[in-house]
Amino acid sequence: MTAILGVSCSFHDSAAALLCDGNLVAAAEEERFSRLKHDARFPARAIEFCLAEGRLEGSELDYVVFYEKPLVKLRRVAATLLATTPHSRQPFERALPGWLHDRLWIRNTLARRLKLPPERVLFVDHHVSHAASALFCSPFTDAAIITIDGVGEWSTTTIGRGTGDWSGGGSSITLESGISFPHSLGLFYSAFTAYLGFEVNEGEYKVMGMARYGEPRFVEQVRRVIELYDDGSFWLDLDYFLFHRSLTRPFSPRFEDLFGLPPRDPRAEFRTPTTHPGATGREAEENQAYADIAASVQQVTEDVVVGLAREARRRTGARNLCFAGGVALNSVANARLLERTDFDQLFVPPAPGDSGGALGAALYVEHVVLQRPRRFVMEHAYWGKAFSEADVIASLEGKSVAYERLDEDALVERTADLLADAKVVGWYQGRFEWGPRALGNRSILADPRNVATKALVNEKIKFREAFRPFAPSVLEERAADFVDPLAAAQHPARFMLLALPLHERARGVVPAADHFGTVRIQTVRREWNPRYHALVSAFGERTGVPALLNTSFNLRGEPIVTSPADALSVFERSGLDVIVMGDVVVAKR
Repeated sequence: MTAILGVSCSFHDSAAALLCDGNLVAAAEEERFSRLKHDARFPARAIEFCLAEGRLEGSELDYVVFYEKPLVKLRRVAATLLATTPHSRQPFERALPGWLHDRLWIRNTLARRLKLPPERVLFVDHHVSHAASALFCSPFTDAAIITIDGVGEWSTTTIGRGTGDWSGGGSSITLESGISFPHSLGLFYSAFTAYLGFEVNEGEYKVMGMARYGEPRFVEQVRRVIELYDDGSFWLDLDYFLFHRSLTRPFSPRFEDLFGLPPRDPRAEFRTPTTHPGATGREAEENQAYADIAASVQQVTEDVVVGLAREARRRTGARNLCFAGGVALNSVANARLLERTDFDQLFVPPAPGDSGGALGAALYVEHVVLQRPRRFVMEHAYWGKAFSEADVIASLEGKSVAYERLDEDALVERTADLLADAKVVGWYQGRFEWGPRALGNRSILADPRNVATKALVNEKIKFREAFRPFAPSVLEERAADFVDPLAAAQHPARFMLLALPLHERARGVVPAADHFGTVRIQTVRREWNPRYHALVSAFGERTGVPALLNTSFNLRGEPIVTSPADALSVFERSGLDVIVMGDVVVAKR
């Protein structure tokens, strides 16, 4: 047996993933165990979990693979310092201890902690890791590839092609061209994220949600800071940005002057005439302008993604496209890509960002370096840790919480009744999901038929902004009731990574999940998750709507729950009515 552990860490979303003979055994982000959202530290707990799942000691691994090349990255950091001195002196001095104590010595750290010879620790280029995380998890034997993120070593964007050989000896990834730092679509979007009052590397999806409340009337201004070219490439006017020389402020005063508004106060409530009918006055006008800016930057981002995809199609002639990097989490851009290019199939992995690089690095060594045949397609995202029924019971009895145990059929029927009766349910089952989306194992579920459910879950349960949208989980066989069936059949739909137009006839059916005529759908197949499929089916039998409102089982600012104790903590601190953990039902009294 060949065992390969992939690792990512030190920047954000540290993670580990284990392959045994080319099959994925386990994958998890460190934040799920440390309970620190986007934890960037060495993923000791994630590694421990992966090894336990594979019944391995670290010394039994054939290889450990890191998802980028630290020395090359340090050269870029140093070159940026020299190019922007004296402005960048302070951020460089703050970053330097981390490089000297951790990042440069990651080979020694991994070898020491896993009791391996240093020569069995390998490194893969950051964007190659992204590319491999998509290609070798897809069903494709041949595909065009695009990767787009903030920055790896030097690259921020690449176009290429890959082959994934199922017989061995023919797998390859060639990234033919790229765009280099500081010209970065990810950092461009993050600058607007900060300007609009959200946390970088956390709030980008909030900008995507806010965009639907606005009109793209600032596109001309946005296009002044980013130049788009016919070959899909782009260029940033760095006079508007500071991310290349500041750790705290990614945009310049000239950026603010361009839009005529100060940065939005992160503590201020987002109130517009759309979010709060009847809202008037200067505050409402300013918030509407922020929403219009969000709509504009989202539109330009979509244009860049589509342009790069079209160029990849032109260069490679491939009918399939693999897309990874943090920008691939933009579900609206993914839908535009499908709509405005002529690719037949799109694959985006459930963890396309830095955490997924851990898996991509391991897959690259398995299939390209070792030239071993492919054996794996990522059909689902349930690769995290499961807890036993005994663990669930112990957590409940430790807190003297009353509970009821039911067999599977009764459990599904009871939960469907509760949901149809407008109860909000914490649904905790099996192995937790790989990536940032809850897909039916660590989910908060509710009835999507009542538009008031959206405000209830946002304000009383998740404690987050009222404008934030929710996704519907829909039976795969009934997806055509809601969206275009060809789009719903794409792999990203099962990972909640496509925001698709809602059929006109379905507009009043799931109003709590309807975000201005679109839904970020999750398709549910019986083979991927039998119990969740049964629950959605049972709800559909009662209501005629084979869909549930699904959001991640966590509170604002916290990682998705991992253990039964985590789930109970959220239950106690929120307005959840019920939690269902394994075969156990717990209701508030």
